[in-house]
Amino acid sequence: MSSLDTLTEQAINWHDKPLSKNEKEVSRIMIICNACRYCEGFCAVFPAMTRRLSFDNKADLNYLANLCHNCGACLHACQYAPPHEFGVNVPQSMAKVRKETYISYAWPAPLGRLYERNGLTLSLATAFGVILFLILALISQGTLWHEPLAGDFYAVFPHNTMVVMFGSVFSLAILAIVIGLVKFWRDTSPGRPSTPAMFEATQNVLQLKYLDGGHGLGCNDEDDRFTHRRRVFHHLTFYGFMLCLAATSVATIYHYVLGWEAPYGYTSLPVILGTVGGIGLLIGPAGLFWLNKHRAPLHGDPSQQTMDRGFIALLFWVSLTGLALLVWRDTSAMALLLAIHLGFVMAFFLTMPYSKFAHGFYRSAALLKWSIEKRQPNNLGLGSE
Repeated sequence: MSSLDTLTEQAINWHDKPLSKNEKEVSRIMIICNACRYCEGFCAVFPAMTRRLSFDNKADLNYLANLCHNCGACLHACQYAPPHEFGVNVPQSMAKVRKETYISYAWPAPLGRLYERNGLTLSLATAFGVILFLILALISQGTLWHEPLAGDFYAVFPHNTMVVMFGSVFSLAILAIVIGLVKFWRDTSPGRPSTPAMFEATQNVLQLKYLDGGHGLGCNDEDDRFTHRRRVFHHLTFYGFMLCLAATSVATIYHYVLGWEAPYGYTSLPVILGTVGGIGLLIGPAGLFWLNKHRAPLHGDPSQQTMDRGFIALLFWVSLTGLALLVWRDTSAMALLLAIHLGFVMAFFLTMPYSKFAHGFYRSAALLKWSIEKRQPNNLGLGSE
């Protein structure tokens, strides 16, 4: 059998797999929604739904679930929502299938179940375990409390040691996410992306377009009131993370290309980017944590709360300890603060492929598929949009 035949057979076997309980629920709800279509203008889920005649395909259900931004607007507008006997709850049913998506596409596959256990306790336990290891290493070297080192982190942990430790873990984490994402992309078979489709999808991702409730008024966080809080906190978290990543990238260019070694001044580009990004990663995750605790129970999957909060907590503590390290880097406590900060960073990298971090990648892929799909003739033969 050729490699092409093997891939084709695998695709057929995937599409023929029986639906899970949660996927069957999404299928049932989509049949009702496809007949009603009251929410067709709310977000991309509903126009994507109308391009399908049936909802018994696992890949389609995973695609629709990841296209959903869980804004809650459709739940509050639905005449068939609980306590109606139809019990239509799109946000909650989609959230449950999204977690199954992460588990199904995880690499290596046996680690997929970590999505069910990667909660707040595990995240913090991992961080404290790494912190304890680093502190013991400092104690053994007699450098836990030291004379001020003018912010020279590499006098505590050598540069090459940190590059090997954190670079290898980060690379493996990204590899695991990319492999899962490629498998998801192949199964959804969206076709080749055009430049306009890629541009539109990128805009939708960067603007968090579908957190506006479909009408520009925002999400329904805990009741019928509309608010942009969720969108704002997501933006602060996302762009805070990207600015911190940019700070690390610029520092890498300084070190390897320009030969400028750390520490860098408070007015240098890496420090400015890291400081602004760190502030965003304090406010954003803190806001998301508060919203997560106060959100209406019908809006999401309660079983995922610990996973959500574990991811949010790690982002918050990575930022807080990083800013603390920046403020007190010229003191005798620098080595201790560095160990604490690196412990949270390492825990974030270790848990990253099996945490809520993955949702951004799968949702971006689903948005790209939608931008491609809407430009193609639909399966009803009605032409493209």
